[in-house]
Amino acid sequence: MFLNNLRLLPAIAAVVLATACGSKEPAAKTPPADAKRVDPATAGKLAGKVQFDGPVPANQPIKMSADPVCASENPNGATSQTYLVKDGGLDNVFVYVKDGLGNYYFDAPTEPVTLNQKACHYEPHVFGVRVGQPLDIVNDDSTLHNVHAMPTGNQEFNFPQQIKGMKNRKTFTTREVMVPFKCDVHGWMTAYAGVVDNPYYAVTTGGGRFELKNLPPGTYTVEAWHERLGTQTQQVTLGEKESKDVSFTFKPAAQ
Repeated sequence: MFLNNLRLLPAIAAVVLATACGSKEPAAKTPPADAKRVDPATAGKLAGKVQFDGPVPANQPIKMSADPVCASENPNGATSQTYLVKDGGLDNVFVYVKDGLGNYYFDAPTEPVTLNQKACHYEPHVFGVRVGQPLDIVNDDSTLHNVHAMPTGNQEFNFPQQIKGMKNRKTFTTREVMVPFKCDVHGWMTAYAGVVDNPYYAVTTGGGRFELKNLPPGTYTVEAWHERLGTQTQQVTLGEKESKDVSFTFKPAAQ
């Protein structure tokens, strides 16, 4: 019963207090003396598509009957967001420059990224955020959610959001791809954050499409990550003002 979920609140609150102890906002970083900045006059672009080759696995149906609010928000039922394929392209793939930027330095954005909880789903399901950039986590539902981030390199956090409109702000302090999120009240709710220290990342959409703009000339390792299908990497050399296509192909996981 949903009332049982409400009984989780005291235990969740205890976790919040334990997690919050000693937590601090990270201090602003100072660029190193040898830091380089990107020259827009010579920068180029990588663009491409993440393709899916093979029969598309079915997304699993989600049972929400234990929470009447979630059930009412999804009158036609719901499924997981694991395999989103359109025109042969795979969405919700995190693509980013993993290596090759050397001494280039990038200031952390002050504009926050928002992770919403809407209709008992995390939105977006896959997203990117920069090291030192604020992450606002919002409850847009009239039911209890519990936000539980489970990083390995950053600090874990775990807190409840009981009321619609609640917002908590968090900041990651080190690069980590990926950080999984879950809701301890609604087990189907998951999200994944790519925490990166440069602006060259994207989440595929519109049939597996992505772009990495304003990239300086150089040789880079570009990685594509999917929650079930793992990672793929490519080495790409980009010249001055060059635009280059990059493609990845994922196949169904072995059963």
